[in-house]
Amino acid sequence: MIEILPLLLGGLLLFIYAISRLSKTMQDIATEKAKRIIAKYTDSLVLSIVVGTALTILLGSSSAVIILAIVFINAGTLRFKQAIGIIMGANIGTTFSSQLIALDIGKYAVIPLIVGLAMEFFARGETAKRYGSALFYFGMLFFGLFIMERSVVPLRDSVVFEEWITHIDQNLIKGTLVGGLITLIVQSSSATVGMAIVLGKQNLISLAGGLAIMLGSELGTCSDTLIATIKGSRQAIKAGLFHLLFNFTTIIIGLLVFDHFLNFVLRVSQSQTLDNQIANAHMIFNIVGVMVFLPFVGMAERLLNYWLPDKLAKV
Repeated sequence: MIEILPLLLGGLLLFIYAISRLSKTMQDIATEKAKRIIAKYTDSLVLSIVVGTALTILLGSSSAVIILAIVFINAGTLRFKQAIGIIMGANIGTTFSSQLIALDIGKYAVIPLIVGLAMEFFARGETAKRYGSALFYFGMLFFGLFIMERSVVPLRDSVVFEEWITHIDQNLIKGTLVGGLITLIVQSSSATVGMAIVLGKQNLISLAGGLAIMLGSELGTCSDTLIATIKGSRQAIKAGLFHLLFNFTTIIIGLLVFDHFLNFVLRVSQSQTLDNQIANAHMIFNIVGVMVFLPFVGMAERLLNYWLPDKLAKV
């Protein structure tokens, strides 16, 4: 563990830092465009889901998109009703990063690192420099994953780690809580799912264990959204609570039908490796979760409006 932990933590910190900086850089590049897109295409629930998905793929972080929506709500440029679709779309968009993580491109991370750094140093325009920064952080993200992948190889011979993973594999609730706790600590569901995928690449975790951790990450990611609503308007608070309600509901459903979900993932991904199966499960879970919850969006909206009316009734 003395040899493993420095590399594992170092790779994880690089990954988290890269996600944070990449998201911030992309926000600097695309915020004005994002404002125009959100204002124009969020009157329809379906369109707002598409916008939330696209923005999350672009910014690389579902939390960044949801927090951005909360900022817009507080600024008066977005309503709670419009944010609902963005939040649901963000859950779909975040699965794109899981698919990228499952691809074995970590060994090529040095290419965007070099190209991005060169653009930062030698590009003349500010826009080109920002794109260089984005490319550099993109490379750093996968370089961090590459370090994590290499660091966990010795765990194959660890009896203690094998026993810990066995407990997660055999106890669905425990695995979900572990996923939630990790996400609370690192403040990134992508990092948590990324760790599960990395363990899957080395066959250090079962598909059931990976799915349990993934489910937990969906709950843990609500924390930074709720923090962003502190001292915000009632509409912003409702958006944060809707994110929590939506994720919690889909997680409960996922736990109730876990065996069927596991078998379905195995059927559609039977010819793929374990890391791809975990990434596919992340995508399937979030897409199906949005589809299942769609008929109840109106009910959830009315419930939150009842709990937190925009204007208090006069006594």
